[in-house]
Amino acid sequence: MLVATVLALAFLCLLSIAYGTRSIPLGDVARALVDRGDGEVDAIVWDVRIPRTALGLLAGAALGLAGAVMQGLTRNPLADPGLLGVSAGAGFATVVAVAFLGVSSLYGYIWFTFAGALVASVVVYLLGGTGGGGSTPAKLALAGVALTALLNSLSSGIVLVDAEALDRYRFWAVGSLAGQDADVLWQVLPFFLVGVGLALGLAPAMNSLMLGDDVAAALGRRPRLTRVTGAVAVTLLTGAAVAVAGPIVFIGLLVPHVARLLVGPDNRWLLPFSMTLAPCLLLGADVLGRVVARPQEVQVGVIAAALGAPFFIVLIRRRRLAELS
Repeated sequence: MLVATVLALAFLCLLSIAYGTRSIPLGDVARALVDRGDGEVDAIVWDVRIPRTALGLLAGAALGLAGAVMQGLTRNPLADPGLLGVSAGAGFATVVAVAFLGVSSLYGYIWFTFAGALVASVVVYLLGGTGGGGSTPAKLALAGVALTALLNSLSSGIVLVDAEALDRYRFWAVGSLAGQDADVLWQVLPFFLVGVGLALGLAPAMNSLMLGDDVAAALGRRPRLTRVTGAVAVTLLTGAAVAVAGPIVFIGLLVPHVARLLVGPDNRWLLPFSMTLAPCLLLGADVLGRVVARPQEVQVGVIAAALGAPFFIVLIRRRRLAELS
């Protein structure tokens, strides 16, 4: 199944390169990939479509893996970087850096992106743990939605008086793979690779945590260290994805559940599957957005939200019915 998923991802990458405002026959795409020339088709393939597809691969893999780690460590099926305010925190910190500190380069504001993601994670966890019953999935989801609304409102207020921040915020607000070049990919790639390494390395410890902290400790695991490492991994992955594509929601929520249906709860398989299935969904949504509104395009964040919102409603209803029964 993992091989089949990788093959499906390769096919979607080919579609992402071939289809857009101007469709390119697959034969011409194959020729351009094998033997790059100076023609218009070669320029479109190498300078526009391939960087966009690569960014979709990185952002999708980062969001899918971050969502799977969050759901596993918190034992919360509603955990998602977009839903729990992590993406909104990263975007708000970046707007602050651009508007008030004059930061303009990616390497300058990416540190604020990571810091915003981390602070938002901590705030949501603290808010979700207040009151009776401790930290429940529903309370965490409500805290995430409230924090996202607050940070988005503050971001909107900032960009109303700062033109440069407005230009960047319009890009983040909906989530998009357009308008970036290959240099951005190389700049965020180190952070992405470190996050992937940390996340995949946590799989055995996450399996132990599924049995409870006491059992995990008896098996030689260190639950607190595992959660801290997971928080660092989620911060790096979400920060890298938000930096290149904006706060795309529901990818990290939906994909781990699909992967769990395919391979079960073993995180040694669940994490790699989430990492390959998520870019399939993101690239598919991006291609769909380019095709349905030609010659314009619907941003990938809008398509992802349209696909993920019904799934989220069904998931909430199923959990509510299970609690009432």
